[in-house]
Amino acid sequence: MPDTLNISAYLFTPIDDAPALRPVLRERAVHAGLLGTVILAAEGINLFLAGAPDAVRGFIDELQRDPRFAELRAKESWSAQQPFQKMLVKVKREIIRMDHPTIRPDAGRAPAVSPTTLRRWLDQGADDEGREIVLLDTRNAFEVAYGSFEGAADWRIERFTQFPDAAAAHRSELDGKTVVSFCTGGIRCEKAALHLRESGVEAYQLDGGILGYFEHEGRAHWSGECFVFDEREALTPELAPATH
Repeated sequence: MPDTLNISAYLFTPIDDAPALRPVLRERAVHAGLLGTVILAAEGINLFLAGAPDAVRGFIDELQRDPRFAELRAKESWSAQQPFQKMLVKVKREIIRMDHPTIRPDAGRAPAVSPTTLRRWLDQGADDEGREIVLLDTRNAFEVAYGSFEGAADWRIERFTQFPDAAAAHRSELDGKTVVSFCTGGIRCEKAALHLRESGVEAYQLDGGILGYFEHEGRAHWSGECFVFDEREALTPELAPATH
């Protein structure tokens, strides 16, 4: 039975003391025996951690006592071994780099579609107003190769900073349609949806990303696996490490 708890979580929330917070969080994580990565920026926090279940959940509980992180929600999965080798806490300009400073999720989120709603839309072939659905994969091309939603648009970007240019090039393909952007855990598709809405597209983000969809709806309308940035490499729709 796998006994290592893996979590991924992010939250766009204003942080004005990231350099001072960095050693505090690292000491707390090391003391709890956790490994993984925490990224801090003025726009929020992004983290991937693994360790003993009580230690991982205790770290999140303590983090949520800070009012800035009270809304942080972690997605859980399990592995037989520790998938990380180090405990890193980094301060960066953005928690996910887009190089588009007008996009500020910490100032207001893009509208979200729940996994249950998305599955209903896909089952019926349109949204609740009868509009055509465009599922937009905002991940890098090598990630998409592991698996994606059936029929999803894939713009073959190599890094997320290319997304704004790709969106401009494909803008006409989205007119009059309901666009649902998705990514692994939700962070990239949240910025993507805001950018698309800024340009007049009726865009939504998939709440909780692919991993959140797997948790609630399993493999419905999905083909393949989901790449993750740790030694597990990929997860199945059952949130188990893929075997290769």
